[in-house]
Parts: sequence; structure tokens; C-alpha cells
Amino acid sequence: MSSLVQLMVLPGTTCLYDEPVQVKVAGLRSRQVVTIRAGSTDERGVVFSSSATYRADRNGEIDLERDPALTGRFVGVEPMGLLWSMKADTLHKRFQMNNSLKSHVVKFSVHEEEEGRMLAEATNERLLIRGGVTRVPIRDGNLRGVLFTPPGEGPFPAILDLYILGGGLSERRASLLASHGFVVLSVVAHGYDDMPKYLKEVHLEYFEEAIRFLRKQDKVGNKGVGVLSLSKTGDLALSIASYLSDVKATVWINGCCANTVLPLYYKNNQILPPLMFDASKMIPTESGAVMGKYALHNPLAEENKSTLVPIEQAKGSFLFAAAEDDLNWDSKAYMDAMVERLNRHGKQNFESVCYPGAGHYLEPPYGPYCPSSFHAVVGKYVLWGGEPRSHAAAEVHLWKKVQEFFRTHLSCDAKLKKANL
Repeated sequence: MSSLVQLMVLPGTTCLYDEPVQVKVAGLRSRQVVTIRAGSTDERGVVFSSSATYRADRNGEIDLERDPALTGRFVGVEPMGLLWSMKADTLHKRFQMNNSLKSHVVKFSVHEEEEGRMLAEATNERLLIRGGVTRVPIRDGNLRGVLFTPPGEGPFPAILDLYILGGGLSERRASLLASHGFVVLSVVAHGYDDMPKYLKEVHLEYFEEAIRFLRKQDKVGNKGVGVLSLSKTGDLALSIASYLSDVKATVWINGCCANTVLPLYYKNNQILPPLMFDASKMIPTESGAVMGKYALHNPLAEENKSTLVPIEQAKGSFLFAAAEDDLNWDSKAYMDAMVERLNRHGKQNFESVCYPGAGHYLEPPYGPYCPSSFHAVVGKYVLWGGEPRSHAAAEVHLWKKVQEFFRTHLSCDAKLKKANL
């Protein structure tokens, strides 16, 4: 390494996972062209990396907030491009960072363009949980999950996080939201801890129990709870909002407008049959992954209308977010159908946003973009869609919007911070 070259990560080498940083290089030759690399290992041991070339200014300095990448995984001015453009060497690997007690450690380095000799390096530790936030595993009655509570007296708005229905528990979204002033309960319904490995049906009582548990927490305000969803849990969140009380705000991200795959029960009665998919309509691609956007049966067809969730019954508010390049299923069409349905019933309790160029997995920002990975229900590698730059921009916008939406509709007596993005 050159003792003259400095690589700086500002404002500090440690930050929250969803916070941007400024990467700067100093001590280079005037107009010198170098390669800046970023690398990280996820919790499963898979290595993700990215790189881009930059030209220093006449003072021998590079600032990623100002200077464009010339070549590499992206071009142009992208201050956080080295993070969202990271990918694994092998196909169909999704970045796994689900345990909030671990952190996303990114190693940045500067290299000579021709010889590749490393000139400087720096580490950025991206925390999934802010200091003072408590993390408590939950085994209460039938409930299994993790509860995150911010520091301070509260009261705080409460959110039920339905990141995935089962088979594991991702804490990333919940721990970050708690770090921004929300009490968050992240739950699973099967395949975790001592629960059954597979589900044959879904019972709303489980989520009713989760809502009651949340509302009993000492630091939770009295405005009801919010529900946050993604993908399959999107239709589950719609049902929770439509059939259960105390739900004041629901965020639906890239889901369906109908109950999918599993029948839905409440008080021992089936309230919604499942909308199924046709595996023969999945389109194979050269990468080995399939495109399943049109495999799900049409929920608006007459024979499938009984699967539609009666969202006009909901007492709370909705935020619908759809990615226009979602290749998992036609999220934009499902969102349009829900908007039309609510308008037809004279409802104004919703807002919607769509993201051109974004794919299915809209998650907290600044993680590696995932174009494809293994789908447990389908049993194959599937395409998620999206163009990396547009997808990354959508994640930044949506993450801030989600927090603002929940604060607006779950406001408590205490004054809460604005989203720090």
C-alpha cells in the first residue's frame, strides 16, 4: 500500500445498514485513474464484490458523491453504487444478512488501474440494530418471532412485520425500523423453532394473537398497529387489515390482490380459497432461472373472484408499492386492481406508488441487488426482475416513504424523529 494515499468513509466507519456514506480518496497523482473495489461476506459465507474505475481530479482526489464511475459494475455518479452493485461470483445467490446481531462489513480498497496494486483500504461496518434497541426472542402462546423495542420511554408506533411467512426469520427490516423509533414484532408462521415445517392452511388467529401481544407492550402507543409485508405476505397483510381490528396502517409491497397458494381460515371457517399458479406457464431462461410473472391464475377471472381479498372492509389506511419490472408476478396489475376496487367502493384510505425498472425484492436500501435466487415454493431458481440502478433508487425512496406512512397513521403522543435518509 502507498502511505500517501488515503481512503475515507464518512462521516464514520460505522453506521446503520440503511444509512448512506461518502467514500473519498486523497493523495493520488493528478488525473490518476484507479479502481475502487468493495467486498463483503454474508452470513452464509458467500462473498459479494463490486468495482468501478474513477479518475482523480487535478488535486489527486476522488469523491464518489461528485465524480462519475468511468467503467465497472455501473457508470456515472452513484455515491452508493459500490454497495448495491455487489454480487456473488456464482449465479442465483441472494445476499443473506438476517440476524440483527451481525453486521454488514464492507471492505473498500483502491487499486492502481494497470498493475492492480492496492494503494489504500478502509472498512465500513453497517449495523442492523442501533445501540439501545432491545431484541427479545418471543415464545408466547403460539407466537414465534422477535420483538424489537427502541430506547426511551415512548410511546412508540407498533408494527407487525411479515417479511416472510415461514421457513426462517429475517430480522433486518424489523431491527432497522426499531432503530428509527418503532416497536416491531417480526413473526413467522411455520418452519421455525418448534413449529410445523410446512403449512397446509393459514389461520388469521395467529396474527390476531400477534396484534394483541404488540398492543400490550408498555412502550406501544394507543393508535393501533401497522402491518408491513412483501410478496406472498402482501395478500396476508390485506386479509389481516380487512378481517381483524386494531390495524390502522398496512404496507403492501409487490404482493397480490387475492389470497394465494394456501386457504385462509378464521375461527375454524375458510374465509378465502387459494388462488393457485400454473407451473407450465413458467418461462425458462438461459441463466437456468425461470420467469414466473404470468404463472399465477388471473384473480379477476370470474372463476377466481372468490379469492379476492375484500379490502373495502378495512378500517385503516393502505400504502401500495409495486415494481413495474417485477418478474415474480404482475404486482403492478394487482395494485391497479386494488385501486380500482377501492375507488369503486368510494374509499380514499389509500395511496399508491410504482417504480419503473425495479424488481420484486424491494428491501431496506444499500444492500446488494438480487436479480435471481432459489424460490422455496416453486422449487427452482426464479428471476426477480429489475435494473440494478433503478431498483436501488426505488429502495431508497420506498424505505423513507414506508416510515413516513407509518408515522402519519400510527402517530403517538410522543414526538418522533423523521426518517434519517
